[in-house]
Amino acid sequence: MSVRSRIETTLQDKLQPERLIVIDESHQHAGHQPDMTGTGETHMRVRIVADKFSGMSRLDRHRMVNSLLKPELDAGLHALAVEASAPGEPTHW
Repeated sequence: MSVRSRIETTLQDKLQPERLIVIDESHQHAGHQPDMTGTGETHMRVRIVADKFSGMSRLDRHRMVNSLLKPELDAGLHALAVEASAPGEPTHW
């Protein structure tokens, strides 16, 4: 299973988002960082809208996502950009 697929599965299972997009941006960073994942997937962007983010600060939302995806980061995912919103909040994507 790819890093992207594992991220999608984890966030779907744990946060039940109403919207989730995981974008592999690794190609934009070729040669930037050694590929510790062995898959070529080193840089990911997560765009997520989930009820569980209601009332949380932006920092707390990022901490929650990073905590859930810690196994991927520990396994060599180099960069994770997070755009997290609660339902009804404006998104720029």
